Amino acid sequence: MTMTLYGIPNCDTVKKARAWLNDAGIDHGFHDYKKAGVDPDRLRAWAGQVGWEKLLNRAGTTFRKLPEAERQVGDLDAAVALMVAHPSLIKRPVVEHGGGLLVGFSPAAWDEALR
Repeated sequence: MTMTLYGIPNCDTVKKARAWLNDAGIDHGFHDYKKAGVDPDRLRAWAGQVGWEKLLNRAGTTFRKLPEAERQVGDLDAAVALMVAHPSLIKRPVVEHGGGLLVGFSPAAWDEALR
């Protein structure tokens, strides 16, 4: 399985993660949410592995700027619909690799999972 990093290229955390992979010599593809969007079925699959609560970035500016009614996310369907409509709401980066899924960037966790 080819490793794919999902994110937004101008995100500082995604930049750090991509640099980490490059410095480690780990070959990977990159999927840009802003240009290519995100597949709802893929989000559902990720949520099945880590939970939709971990995927939905509630700490960012995009979430805080949403109307109050949209911020009341109570289930998978609502979370997926919101993340598809606003890809910036997906925690970044997400990495699909042969051993599973990584959400967010932690050099120690990535070193353990990818080396």
